[in-house]
Amino acid sequence: MMNIDEEIKIIKKGAEEIINIDELKMKLVNSKKENRPLRIKLGLDPSAPDIHIGHAVVLRKIKQLQDLGHRAIIIIGDFTGMIGDPTGKSKTRKQLKKEEVLENAKTYEKQIFKILSKDKTELRFNSEWLSKLNFKEVVELASKYTVARMLEREDFKNRFNNQMSIGIHEFFYPLMQAYDSLEINADIELGGTDQKFNVLMGRTIQKDYGKESQVAIFMPILEGIDGKEKMSKSLGNYIGINEDPKDMYTKVMKIPDELIIKYYELATDIHPDKIEEIRNKLDSGKINPRDIKMDLAREITNLYHSSEETEDAESFFKSLFQKNEIPKDIESFNLKDDMDLVDLMVNSNLVKSKNEARRLILQGGVKINGKVVEDYKDITLNNEDILKVGKRKFLKILK
Repeated sequence: MMNIDEEIKIIKKGAEEIINIDELKMKLVNSKKENRPLRIKLGLDPSAPDIHIGHAVVLRKIKQLQDLGHRAIIIIGDFTGMIGDPTGKSKTRKQLKKEEVLENAKTYEKQIFKILSKDKTELRFNSEWLSKLNFKEVVELASKYTVARMLEREDFKNRFNNQMSIGIHEFFYPLMQAYDSLEINADIELGGTDQKFNVLMGRTIQKDYGKESQVAIFMPILEGIDGKEKMSKSLGNYIGINEDPKDMYTKVMKIPDELIIKYYELATDIHPDKIEEIRNKLDSGKINPRDIKMDLAREITNLYHSSEETEDAESFFKSLFQKNEIPKDIESFNLKDDMDLVDLMVNSNLVKSKNEARRLILQGGVKINGKVVEDYKDITLNNEDILKVGKRKFLKILK
């Protein structure tokens, strides 16, 4: 059986802050004494169900806790989702319809079990208890917190100071999320650093209702593959957990060298001692960061895909980016007599529009048989010509 110090070392890996370590240690001790797994809470907002590895940082930490023998309680906020989390918002969020919330929740459910162990996970909807509270109970809950404390939140404070509207119902979002912790008897709650106010309110409400307060574990925000901005689908710097293994592997290889260790800490389940060894190798300069990054790309891809798919993705990357070879399994396209190069690129789905095709050609991003195409006019296309668009799109022309 793993000792407490070793468990804490694993739990602390990559964490931004734990409130607090002494309470965590005591909970772990009691868990072993009572032979009772700790209950690990994570609340999910069902308004954005497309998970990338930035979202998965907290899920990976929960998976590590599951591997230590503990139990995850994932709360889909179908009730709170109809209000919307006001965190970081400069104005009142549009309330989702119940049908939208439930549809998004189903999508979440499919994705989270790519990371979590299903047999160690309870999936709950907070409408189970929040929809049953009567008005007296709601007033009692609201009495546990003051408006002054609510206005300590940066987003509420900014909106108040700028004379922007704040709906009374928005104050109930953190209160209801805190009530979730009370209802499920959470021992630990996970959240990103942007959720600190909400998670700490859970500790307060549990104590106010005479329960033992949950330990709060905050995970940092993961930068995207550009190394600058928070990972985001809208910024195009994300790695989706459902992405093709070749795309996933290739995207990991694009991260800046200075983020290698952070990705090991937040996006993998590698033991902290092993990560320290990797850090020392990088710091010593005795190993090429590219080689370490390839290990990282293999590790991340293998978390979401089979070993065979990961090996194929690595082979693809090596042949395409290291040896500059043409892949063996490229698609072919039957060229019609009236098609020019631009038409070909659009009709074969290499690009979305003729304007995009022309732009890529003029930027030097298109090659035929390894030679850069300098002008999209008067290009002769022959049978079995190999067209390359960008860094990794290939097409064999058939006539």
